[in-house]
Amino acid sequence: MNPHSNGKSIFIVSGEESGDMHGAALMRSLKKMIPGLYFSGMGGTRMKDEGLFGLDSREVSVVGIVEVLGKLLKILKSMRSLKGDLRGDHFDAVVLIDFPDFNLRLAKEAKRLNIPVIYYISPQVWAWRKGRLGKIARVVDKMLVVFPFEVTLYRQAGVDVEYVGHPLADTVRCGLTREEARAAMSISPGETAIALLPGSRTGEVKRLLGPMVNAAGLITRKLKGARFLLPAAGSINDGLLKKYLKQSGARIDVVRGAMYTALRASDAAIVASGTATLETALIGTPQVIVYRMSPISYAIAKSLVKLPHAGLPNIVAEKEVVPELIQGEATPQKMADEVLSMLEGKKREAILEGYDEIKRNLGRGGATDRVAKAVYNTITNLHFLDYNTSPDMVRRT
Repeated sequence: MNPHSNGKSIFIVSGEESGDMHGAALMRSLKKMIPGLYFSGMGGTRMKDEGLFGLDSREVSVVGIVEVLGKLLKILKSMRSLKGDLRGDHFDAVVLIDFPDFNLRLAKEAKRLNIPVIYYISPQVWAWRKGRLGKIARVVDKMLVVFPFEVTLYRQAGVDVEYVGHPLADTVRCGLTREEARAAMSISPGETAIALLPGSRTGEVKRLLGPMVNAAGLITRKLKGARFLLPAAGSINDGLLKKYLKQSGARIDVVRGAMYTALRASDAAIVASGTATLETALIGTPQVIVYRMSPISYAIAKSLVKLPHAGLPNIVAEKEVVPELIQGEATPQKMADEVLSMLEGKKREAILEGYDEIKRNLGRGGATDRVAKAVYNTITNLHFLDYNTSPDMVRRT
């Protein structure tokens, strides 16, 4: 007998570190609303800790078109497994979190099986591949977006869309003052502290940590009292970090489980493009955004993406609030120069003023609870036929 045979069940899938974090928060909120709720699907350690049964998303997490090839067999195996789970069990709803190229294929299967599909943190069709809007309208029952400007785009495509705000507005909190955070990181009053965030995927760390470490060495030559904090993601092992840190001429301390404290303690940060850039903005640490991918992946992405900015803080603000160093621009010297320029003066002030605007654009908080309510309403108010019959015979009621 399945553990959820007498209650509600949700099939939930995330494929990345940030999605795992948002998925776990959503699961906690839903469990309060629906005691005994069963979750199956795919996620990371946080979602597993909340009771998820299923696959580990670290097996499929990758960025870049060429980089996907290295994990293609694992990705295809995971897709087959998840589709099999969808066909072989009864679920009241499917909740898909970001990870669009993978999750939209699952959405198509769920739609064929007549299971309501809720998509949380939408594919960034405003950045590239707007042609996917038609497909999304066909396979997604409810789209929950985190940026207000996404609503019009989806509504015009005929998608049932709701703006919920960004979950980071709730989760990014540091209860320490700057002085308390610096004490917790053993940083003395006369020292300059700089955070290094090379990303949560192994591929990102391999491409970015070396240049970051070299930038730290250059900064140390200018600032003899400089300290560097490396808040490492749980998905990155110490062996990989040590490989790059041993070449450093700077003092770099690896920090585990205290990313926000490290950012609060830091005077500036070098951050890999992604969710961490928004977290850094919400904590209030001036940053330079950096990113590198394979030359082929970059060439393809550049031809497809039609945005003036790559970093999420700049996209949210719709202007350049923090500097971006992408691909060939992401050199140790340029990273060091940008950090040194934002330690004091007008540039620092301008960044902090821009952060205030970003915080306003990310919403008033409560995003996770609004998502949970939307999921609850879906599985309690929508009535679908029993899809355990032949999927080809199923139709929406």
